[in-house]
Amino acid sequence: MRWSRYYIPTLKEAPADAEVVSHKLLVRAGMIRKLTSGLYSFLPLGLRALNKSGRIVREEMDRAGALEIVMPVVQPGDLWKESGRWEHYGRELLRFVDRHDRDYCLGPTHEEVVTDLVRGEIKSYRQLPVNLYQVQTKFRDEIRPRFGLMRCREFVMKDAYSFDKDEPGAEASYRAMYDAYSRIFSRMGMRFRPVQADSGAIGGSFSHEFMVLADTGEDTIAVCRDCDFAANLEKAPVAFSGAPCTETCPPMEEVPTPDTHTVDEVAAFLGVAPARVVKTLLYVADGEPVAALVRGDRELNEVKFKNLLGAAEIELAEPARVVELTGAAVGFAGPVGLKGVARVYADNELMAATDWVAGANRTDAHVRHLDLARDAAVTVFADLRTITAQDPCPVCGGALELPRGIEVGHVFKLGLKYSEAMNAKFLDEEGKERFMIMGCYGIGVSRIIAACIEQNHDEHGIVFPIPLAPFEVVVLNLAPKDEAVSAKAQEIHDFLEAQGVDTLLDDREERPGVKFKDADLIGCPMQLVVGGKGLERGVIEAKDRRTGEKSELDAADFAAAYATWRAGVERGWADYAAFRDGAAASAKGGGE
Repeated sequence: MRWSRYYIPTLKEAPADAEVVSHKLLVRAGMIRKLTSGLYSFLPLGLRALNKSGRIVREEMDRAGALEIVMPVVQPGDLWKESGRWEHYGRELLRFVDRHDRDYCLGPTHEEVVTDLVRGEIKSYRQLPVNLYQVQTKFRDEIRPRFGLMRCREFVMKDAYSFDKDEPGAEASYRAMYDAYSRIFSRMGMRFRPVQADSGAIGGSFSHEFMVLADTGEDTIAVCRDCDFAANLEKAPVAFSGAPCTETCPPMEEVPTPDTHTVDEVAAFLGVAPARVVKTLLYVADGEPVAALVRGDRELNEVKFKNLLGAAEIELAEPARVVELTGAAVGFAGPVGLKGVARVYADNELMAATDWVAGANRTDAHVRHLDLARDAAVTVFADLRTITAQDPCPVCGGALELPRGIEVGHVFKLGLKYSEAMNAKFLDEEGKERFMIMGCYGIGVSRIIAACIEQNHDEHGIVFPIPLAPFEVVVLNLAPKDEAVSAKAQEIHDFLEAQGVDTLLDDREERPGVKFKDADLIGCPMQLVVGGKGLERGVIEAKDRRTGEKSELDAADFAAAYATWRAGVERGWADYAAFRDGAAASAKGGGE
């Protein structure tokens, strides 16, 4: 492919609204263009990378025994009402009515559609198991789309759905997808880690996220240095080995604390450490006010709290509701004397000590010498807080690290959530009706491109791994008006193309500096430079984009020289990817 005949509108500057590296570089490299908030067009170079991502995904899904289908993007609202998600999914579900006033939505995911499809076709255990997948456009009406392809409203996703007759079969299907995902991201040359995760709006009993490790990742994960434990912060359990405190403390007393609304302000005013303060957070769970207590220097984990409550939705109480429940201004809530709050939940850590400071449910006042067992009515103590790097590993007690990552895949054990709601049954070996056991498995095919760039870039531009690069090799013709140079550049291009190597020939009449900068910007992993001075010496200059290392290849015996050099570049990428956190965990079955 000749650059002069291709459409690669590179830019010197990134758009003002681009915040993260991948967004800036995808636009600058001429791979995507913004249509409106959260909606992007893929240009030819970006589409090549997207298609390579999709091809690897398809190959490994097929290898794992999944069968490709395509389902409609537009879905009838009746199916979502049948599953119970029409009201509970949230405003990310774009709902609309057709000309007949029937409810529809744009599919953010396809559990309802595929369950409807299968329940109409599968009647016997002999037809199970089955795993159906598609690579298709999805739409989620994000409240604040940002970061380019990392969090947009319309995106390309691979979603697969397994149906099994029993738990052992469902476990085998889950494991097959887990292993397929490990192969997918390994083949892409990504550094990744499978981590335990919360199932969220999809539902189900168990799930893993596949995280590409990158300092710019939106998510933080907890990883043990000594064992295979890995989980996102929403899921990571906090190990509590303490016992209920048996000590006593002086009687609780109220003290004035004027204009002290935060934990730090209260701690400073009373001369105590923030760890001695009980933070009381008021929530509304499915319409009912509830309270959560955590130590003042800790953060409540809302996902853990929601799961403990078994609530469909929870949200922080509005300031007016806080005043109604406490009789005080915001910032002075405490666990003693709450009005209309029947359930008070406390983090495990709080039962291991006494003599706390907490809000007095009176403006400008707190209480000290609080004993939760004596003075408050705690419904239950549970793991409610977010894990920290200072906590021990909940599996082996080892040291934890909290690296950042980008979610690119998620595998779920759904169980009977959708099959029961939508009556997806089959006849077992004894002729009895049973519900199919489901799993679902998603990969952000377009997000992979952004995650890859977040992990692989430098100050000059993108550094694509070979499997995802739009073009593996760019041949730079430094003297397009020189017939000998142009002929040699074309010869090298044609040779590589004949070998099945995706090759871009930069034949533009531009200064060498422009060509070098553009080649670095678009991220082709291998660069071959053809110039007059090099040919006079009988060499072609070669550059490894990842390391910046330059070599000279024998122009007369180019085929052999290139093969040897390329093998070295590939070994370097393999060694780099082998550093991937989670490689050992993937081989063992990882993280459970």
